[in-house]
Amino acid sequence: MATITEFAKAFEPAKTRNISELKEIPTDLQIIDDEFVIEKDKETGEKKVVKQKVVVLDNEKYRVPISVIADLKAILEKNPNMKKFSVTKKGTGLQTRYTVIPL
Repeated sequence: MATITEFAKAFEPAKTRNISELKEIPTDLQIIDDEFVIEKDKETGEKKVVKQKVVVLDNEKYRVPISVIADLKAILEKNPNMKKFSVTKKGTGLQTRYTVIPL
């Protein structure tokens, strides 16, 4: 057993990364529903549950924006045998744009 101090020093909060952080993404990864709670919503001041789609790779969660899913759908309609892709990200917040690149 660890002391509170030891535990606190080693503690790393759970974090969801972004799929654009991966160099390449296999198309056969399982996508799952995930959610987290924002303790204080900016508009209402209340707790808010945020739902998202994620893939898990090496015990890390990577968020998959819906715009990436939409782009993948269009690419897979033309190239159903695609096995890998990558994602680039530009911008921040509501101005974030993703580009899906078939590999």
